[in-house]
Amino acid sequence: MPYFYFEDFHPGKSVALGARTITEAEIIGFARQYDPQIFHLDPEAARRSPFGGLIASGWHSAAIFMRLFVDGVLRQSSALASPGVDDLRWLQPVRPGDRISARVTVLETVPSRSKPDRGLVKLACESTNQRGEIVMTMCSLGLFARRPASGLHDACVPG
Repeated sequence: MPYFYFEDFHPGKSVALGARTITEAEIIGFARQYDPQIFHLDPEAARRSPFGGLIASGWHSAAIFMRLFVDGVLRQSSALASPGVDDLRWLQPVRPGDRISARVTVLETVPSRSKPDRGLVKLACESTNQRGEIVMTMCSLGLFARRPASGLHDACVPG
């Protein structure tokens, strides 16, 4: 499996992060703990809501993206931290049985001026459902270590 350093991220490079199907039980469980609104908790009441049925919390959608991102990139990278995200948008409801796929595309890379051992990577993040509809977008910032001089873990981001 490739190991990603700051130098492996190039503007325009896109990485598919995989997919996962969301269940009604997961939606309700997440909502009970973190976002207990009726259209996330109660299928019958949700049918009477403007959504016409149970939907996942937007925060749940973001958490699904994050899991796919960790499994697809971060776990095998030199990621150090994230200063945050910008422009988080939930564009379509996520419903039980939806298969959510995620992708990141590198927008910009900036070597750190104050700490030459790292750099900032700006990513366009997108989640889609099984119909290809975009359900969530955001811009994420990540700090990644630069490749050590020894050349260990040489790799390129898969295309």
